[in-house]
Amino acid sequence: MAKKIMVVDDEPDILFSVGQMLELSGYEVIKAVDGKDCLNKLSEVTPDLVLLDIMMPEMSGWDVAAKIKENPKWNNIPIVFLTAKGDTMSIGMGSIAAEDYITKPFDIKDLKIRVEKILKGY
Repeated sequence: MAKKIMVVDDEPDILFSVGQMLELSGYEVIKAVDGKDCLNKLSEVTPDLVLLDIMMPEMSGWDVAAKIKENPKWNNIPIVFLTAKGDTMSIGMGSIAAEDYITKPFDIKDLKIRVEKILKGY
């Protein structure tokens, strides 16, 4: 059975390109357009990994990650931040709050390798 990966991003191009790469790699992809959409979908399906943007309208990726980690049903889901926030403080906080922190623009092959590495550990 294919591993499920939720991609949460308000940029349609990111949802499309990352979703395509993951589907072509054999993963089942669940797309969420913002934090609220992510949390709603988590009540229906439990993914094996969440790729999460930080800068989104209404609810930031930081807030979404905190809600995931505080819920006992979701707190074991690994989170990878996939974001344009490349400042030192964000990277430092992201490395504490998530399993990985990848800045945009990113290399799609590198993303695939890092996703596979995290999923093998879980």
